[in-house]
Amino acid sequence: MELTGTIKKISDLQTFASGFQKKELVLLTEEQYPQPINIEFTQDKVDLLNAHKVGDKVKVHINIRGREWTSPQGEVKYFNSIVGWRMEKDASTDFNEPTQASPSQSGTPATENKNVFAEDEDDDLPF
Repeated sequence: MELTGTIKKISDLQTFASGFQKKELVLLTEEQYPQPINIEFTQDKVDLLNAHKVGDKVKVHINIRGREWTSPQGEVKYFNSIVGWRMEKDASTDFNEPTQASPSQSGTPATENKNVFAEDEDDDLPF
Protein backbone atom coordinates (compact mmCIF):
# COMPACT_ATOMS: atom_id res chain seq x y z
CA MET A 1 0.00 0.00 0.00
CA GLU A 2 1.00 3.62 -0.42
CA LEU A 3 0.21 6.83 1.43
CA THR A 4 0.89 10.30 0.05
CA GLY A 5 1.05 13.48 2.07
CA THR A 6 3.16 16.04 3.87
CA ILE A 7 5.55 15.17 6.68
CA LYS A 8 4.21 16.75 9.85
CA LYS A 9 6.67 15.26 12.37
CA ILE A 10 9.69 12.96 12.53
CA SER A 11 10.50 11.51 15.94
CA ASP A 12 13.95 10.94 17.37
CA LEU A 13 15.55 7.52 17.04
CA GLN A 14 14.47 5.13 19.81
CA THR A 15 16.86 2.30 20.70
CA PHE A 16 15.75 -0.42 23.10
CA ALA A 17 17.83 -2.72 25.33
CA SER A 18 17.32 -5.59 22.86
CA GLY A 19 18.98 -3.51 20.12
CA PHE A 20 15.66 -2.88 18.36
CA GLN A 21 15.49 0.59 16.76
CA LYS A 22 12.57 2.62 15.50
CA LYS A 23 11.61 6.09 14.33
CA GLU A 24 8.10 7.38 13.80
CA LEU A 25 6.82 9.70 11.11
CA VAL A 26 3.51 11.56 11.18
CA LEU A 27 2.19 11.99 7.65
CA LEU A 28 -0.65 14.44 7.02
CA THR A 29 -2.70 13.08 4.14
CA GLU A 30 -3.97 15.40 1.45
CA GLU A 31 -7.67 14.76 1.09
CA GLN A 32 -10.90 16.55 1.92
CA TYR A 33 -10.40 15.71 5.62
CA PRO A 34 -6.60 15.40 6.13
CA GLN A 35 -5.58 12.64 8.53
CA PRO A 36 -2.39 12.56 10.63
CA ILE A 37 -1.12 8.99 10.15
CA ASN A 38 1.63 7.62 12.41
CA ILE A 39 4.04 5.37 10.48
CA GLU A 40 6.83 3.34 12.12
CA PHE A 41 10.20 2.73 10.49
CA THR A 42 12.22 -0.04 12.17
CA GLN A 43 15.78 -1.38 12.15
CA ASP A 44 17.60 -0.52 8.90
CA LYS A 45 14.55 1.36 7.53
CA VAL A 46 15.02 4.23 10.03
CA ASP A 47 17.74 5.56 7.72
CA LEU A 48 15.09 6.26 5.04
CA LEU A 49 13.96 9.25 7.09
CA ASN A 50 17.38 10.93 7.00
CA ALA A 51 16.80 12.24 3.46
CA HIS A 52 13.53 13.96 4.38
CA LYS A 53 12.39 16.82 6.62
CA VAL A 54 9.17 18.26 8.02
CA GLY A 55 7.15 19.88 5.24
CA ASP A 56 8.32 17.51 2.47
CA LYS A 57 5.63 15.97 0.28
CA VAL A 58 6.30 12.25 0.08
CA LYS A 59 4.92 8.90 -0.94
CA VAL A 60 5.38 6.20 1.71
CA HIS A 61 5.08 2.50 0.92
CA ILE A 62 3.59 0.73 3.93
CA ASN A 63 2.53 -2.60 5.36
CA ILE A 64 -0.18 -2.98 7.98
CA ARG A 65 0.76 -5.29 10.83
CA GLY A 66 -1.49 -6.76 13.52
CA ARG A 67 -0.77 -8.24 16.93
CA GLU A 68 -2.78 -10.17 19.46
CA TRP A 69 -2.16 -9.58 23.16
CA THR A 70 -3.69 -11.31 26.17
CA SER A 71 -3.94 -9.27 29.36
CA PRO A 72 -3.14 -10.76 32.79
CA GLN A 73 -6.93 -11.00 33.29
CA GLY A 74 -7.21 -13.18 30.19
CA GLU A 75 -8.80 -10.49 27.98
CA VAL A 76 -7.60 -10.66 24.37
CA LYS A 77 -6.84 -7.37 22.60
CA TYR A 78 -5.73 -6.63 19.05
CA PHE A 79 -3.36 -3.88 17.94
CA ASN A 80 -2.46 -2.60 14.50
CA SER A 81 0.62 -0.75 13.33
CA ILE A 82 1.58 0.86 10.06
CA VAL A 83 5.16 0.08 9.06
CA GLY A 84 7.02 2.00 6.34
CA TRP A 85 9.49 0.18 4.14
CA ARG A 86 10.13 2.66 1.32
CA MET A 87 9.81 6.42 0.98
CA GLU A 88 10.27 8.83 -1.90
CA LYS A 89 9.56 12.44 -2.74
CA ASP A 90 6.07 12.77 -4.14
CA ALA A 91 6.46 12.57 -7.93
CA SER A 92 3.28 14.58 -8.46
CA THR A 93 5.02 17.55 -6.82
CA ASP A 94 7.71 17.48 -9.50
CA PHE A 95 5.08 16.85 -12.15
CA ASN A 96 3.02 19.87 -11.09
CA GLU A 97 5.91 22.29 -11.53
CA PRO A 98 6.14 21.82 -15.32
CA THR A 99 2.34 21.73 -15.50
CA GLN A 100 2.20 25.11 -13.77
CA ALA A 101 4.67 26.44 -16.33
CA SER A 102 2.53 25.07 -19.18
CA PRO A 103 -0.54 27.22 -18.49
CA SER A 104 1.58 30.37 -18.78
CA GLN A 105 2.88 29.07 -22.10
CA SER A 106 -0.58 28.02 -23.21
CA GLY A 107 -1.87 31.35 -21.89
CA THR A 108 0.00 33.08 -24.70
CA PRO A 109 -1.90 31.27 -27.49
CA ALA A 110 -5.16 31.92 -25.65
CA THR A 111 -4.25 35.60 -25.62
CA GLU A 112 -3.49 35.34 -29.32
CA ASN A 113 -6.92 33.80 -29.83
CA LYS A 114 -8.43 36.75 -28.00
CA ASN A 115 -6.49 39.06 -30.28
CA VAL A 116 -7.93 37.25 -33.27
CA PHE A 117 -11.42 37.85 -31.87
CA ALA A 118 -10.51 41.45 -31.13
CA GLU A 119 -9.45 41.85 -34.76
CA ASP A 120 -12.88 40.52 -35.78
CA GLU A 121 -14.47 43.28 -33.71
CA ASP A 122 -12.25 45.83 -35.43
CA ASP A 123 -13.60 44.68 -38.79
CA ASP A 124 -16.54 46.88 -39.64
CA LEU A 125 -18.75 44.07 -40.81
CA PRO A 126 -22.37 45.05 -41.45
CA PHE A 127 -23.77 42.01 -39.63
